[in-house]
Amino acid sequence: MILKQAILTLVLVNASLFAQELPKTYSSTDKETRQGPPKPPMGKRWVLNPDFSDEFNGTELDTTKWLDHHPTWIGRAPGLFMSSQVSVGDGFLKMEGKKLEKDTIVHAYGKDITFNIAGAAVVSKKATKFGYYECRVKAAATTMSTTFWFSSSNNFKGPKDCDRYGLEWDIHESIGREGDFNGSYFASGMHSNAHFWYTDCNGKKYDHRAPQVKFEDAKLTSEDFNVYGGWWRDESTASYYYNNRPPKHQKFYDKVKKKPFDQPMYMRLVNETYPFPWIELPNAEELSDPSKNTVYYDWVRAYRLVDVNDPNSEVEKDPTLKLYHENVTFPSATIEHKRSKSLEIPLSYQANEDREIAFILFDNEGKKIKEAILTAYAGYANLEYTLQLDQKLPLGSPYKLSAHIRPLKGNKKNSLDESTVYIHLTK
Repeated sequence: MILKQAILTLVLVNASLFAQELPKTYSSTDKETRQGPPKPPMGKRWVLNPDFSDEFNGTELDTTKWLDHHPTWIGRAPGLFMSSQVSVGDGFLKMEGKKLEKDTIVHAYGKDITFNIAGAAVVSKKATKFGYYECRVKAAATTMSTTFWFSSSNNFKGPKDCDRYGLEWDIHESIGREGDFNGSYFASGMHSNAHFWYTDCNGKKYDHRAPQVKFEDAKLTSEDFNVYGGWWRDESTASYYYNNRPPKHQKFYDKVKKKPFDQPMYMRLVNETYPFPWIELPNAEELSDPSKNTVYYDWVRAYRLVDVNDPNSEVEKDPTLKLYHENVTFPSATIEHKRSKSLEIPLSYQANEDREIAFILFDNEGKKIKEAILTAYAGYANLEYTLQLDQKLPLGSPYKLSAHIRPLKGNKKNSLDESTVYIHLTK
């Protein structure tokens, strides 16, 4: 009831707190530095999870997917989450920090709390578990946060039955400028954390954290767009991705529960104030500057793993969303294979819609021996394809196998990409 009253209070005061107009739009012509999930495990395929993906190409927030506020948290004082500070336009989700014209007192959590800064939060309506998640975002050039994280909304029963735990997975947290304060390093690079929020049987609370994962960078997070990604692999581990750099990995805290991250969580995009004096509060000048006070999320995308041969017909496929530079690749230029009536060939492909891959096997003199077709369902796949032969091939010179990814029922002329591997047969 207290939170409902607080949210109603926010709605009533939204219209009268600000005197300034909305800021000018931001535009960027820079190309994306990284796009798409990492290579999937063998036999699996990444497919887009639309419930947690958005290109923000409309004129308003998609309320079938997102809330324009945090349902259980009104913000860290003195920063108040306000739906008026969330907008969609020009291809971005925008969150604008502002200085309130006067102090605002909100009664929540059993007490009166004073706020004088407006922030914003966008939260997914659904919870998710495992998968790869990434966003492309330019931080505001203030000391307010630009974040991409997940957390549970409830406490779950612990291993002793009388204890409880909650989860928080921070793919990225940052601010947009440096300053004379201890948390100044948060203004550059990527910072990833995982919290196991634990309450023991005596009611004592603990923040059990995994070792932080950091990517250093000389550039401020507000200088340009960056891509931040996280792969929630399983209950025990995660991997993190920053632009086009190699990944870094993390093992979750498991001293209380062997497989701690076993519950679904909600995606959260938040522009908040951080604790003072670890990070200084934003000043009125930067909060009134439209070139500094806005976070720009270009897109958020989520992927889940399915079996390579799963048509995945229940997932919406949008061929206009060019997630991949479509391709087919082999892991090496040559492979050795025991002489047999079948060839097991490892390969991967990326396809924006359902395609087919044509395999053509040639002998050393260029004579075609065998041709076969594989249906390549949309997504990013890693597989071992079995090419059945009419008979065992003789030993000797290597055989050439070419693969062409193309539209369904296509031909070599409309091949989208091709790749070749040489096969050395052994006894």
